[in-house]
Amino acid sequence: MPKKKNSSFESSIHVYRAMKRMTQQELADKVGVSRQTIIQLERNRYNPSLLLAHDIADVFEVPIEQIFTFKKLTEDEQTDEETD
Repeated sequence: MPKKKNSSFESSIHVYRAMKRMTQQELADKVGVSRQTIIQLERNRYNPSLLLAHDIADVFEVPIEQIFTFKKLTEDEQTDEETD
């Protein structure tokens, strides 16, 4: 049975990268992950660990909350999450 998603996650990494004129690879190198991880974060397809979120916010010198937005979904917005 699919699990309901109760919250949503969005990132503004691409906005901060653009302001710093930083490539995905440069950010990946600074925080110790692959470029693919940065791509997935920017597409909101991957939820970072708290440590990774902190490291990314640290690179841009802003609080985590400015880059990552977590919101509780209403019942109408909730979707079924696919399981393997």
